[in-house]
Amino acid sequence: MSAHYNSIIIGAGFGGVGMAIRLKQRGEDSLLVLEKAGDVGGTWRDNTYPGAACDVPSHLYSYSFEPKFDWSRRFAPQADIHAYLRHCADKYDVRRHVRFNTEVSEARFDAQSNLWQVQTATGELFTARFLITATGQLNRPAWPTIAGADDFGGTRFHSARWDHNVDLDGKRVAVIGTGASAIQFVPAIAGRVAQLTLFQRSAPWVVPKPDRAYHRVEQQLMEKLPLLQKIDRARVYAMYETRVLAFTNLQRIMKVYEFNALRYLRKFISDPALEKKLTPDYPIGCKRILISNDYLPALARDNVNVVTDAIECFDRDGLRTRDGTHHPADVVIYGTGFQATDFLAPMTISGRDGRDLNQVWRDGAEAYLGMTVHGFPNLFMLYGPNTNLGHSSIIYMLESQMNHVLSCMDAMQEAGASTLEVRDTVQAGFNRDLQARITNSVWDQGCTSWYKTESGKNTNNWPGFTFNYRLLTRNVNHDDYQFS
Repeated sequence: MSAHYNSIIIGAGFGGVGMAIRLKQRGEDSLLVLEKAGDVGGTWRDNTYPGAACDVPSHLYSYSFEPKFDWSRRFAPQADIHAYLRHCADKYDVRRHVRFNTEVSEARFDAQSNLWQVQTATGELFTARFLITATGQLNRPAWPTIAGADDFGGTRFHSARWDHNVDLDGKRVAVIGTGASAIQFVPAIAGRVAQLTLFQRSAPWVVPKPDRAYHRVEQQLMEKLPLLQKIDRARVYAMYETRVLAFTNLQRIMKVYEFNALRYLRKFISDPALEKKLTPDYPIGCKRILISNDYLPALARDNVNVVTDAIECFDRDGLRTRDGTHHPADVVIYGTGFQATDFLAPMTISGRDGRDLNQVWRDGAEAYLGMTVHGFPNLFMLYGPNTNLGHSSIIYMLESQMNHVLSCMDAMQEAGASTLEVRDTVQAGFNRDLQARITNSVWDQGCTSWYKTESGKNTNNWPGFTFNYRLLTRNVNHDDYQFS
């Protein structure tokens, strides 16, 4: 016999922990959080590579209802963020509701009972009135297919699954990829290895990171005068929020960012050939802009070589590029990011009439407000399609979504309804408008990125202000949904 809950949450990262806290704050105790790993933390539990840190200031990258006054740095390192999430789970008694090491394999909506049937990889079955997914967009590592990988005689691992048992000191290390993870771990290991070969498919735009350690006096002041941190949080939010204009309506502002980024590049790279390799060939902002104070200096080191020729294959002693050059390596590290556009994979989600969500999304994922999909009653997604940001904190977006989920639950109770489902015309209209705005953004200016599917549809980014998203999600428009 299956155990029943009012709400089941899948994932125990920022979205899942925060949603559980908000449900508990309103007196909800019939909830279950299913987490495939052995601890809370999501991406901040998984990504333990050297140099891992956030690129949003810590005062903004935290729950509004649980400020932290003793962040070690302005941009928090991974260990601080993971510790913060563990603290939140403990303080708000979330762990009691979590089933760790429990991976969900499928979830099916049963129209007879109006309940979600959730099955785990081990065959356990749970039922719930509400299914809330909080699986994130950056949780499944992307492994490129390269011929001969099994022939390699050394060690291979992905940055999101860092192998801390491998001693990199004095080794020849090859790094594949130059994204947001590589830009952090390359400087952290460059001084330890004998040789670092960095395989770059596309040069990232890199700008300085205004980071520094917080003094103990600052931490104490903010703890005694919490208003100081609130003011700093508001200041950072306002400053970051204005940046969306450069991505959307005022793209000419990007020319200023581009000029400064090129000047920053030349500050550290004096070799003309290397400078050419590291100069992007697409508009700044089209892909994720990366922030770092030590990446470019690391690439100027004598023991670092940047390779832009395409990789052809592995062999026993390293990698070979298409120009015929052999690049020896003892260790290969994949800094190739995540399968960000495969939302909710590899789970099978079946809605009304057996509708398969993967089939519904065969042309690219979409949802109303990034949260609800027609044909899937009582299903809510946190950090769903087109709710990622290029300019501000995802925690702000998550809190907007949590508020909306609770409002939908309240609306159902007021209507005496057992299910809530977005109307297909509302979902279609919302996404037509959203994609039209994306088409006019810098993200659609001719580059490929993890924001897009293979067909070129941007399924990840929110093309506007976060406060506008909060206004859209603040209340429930009853006409947008079918209540039954």
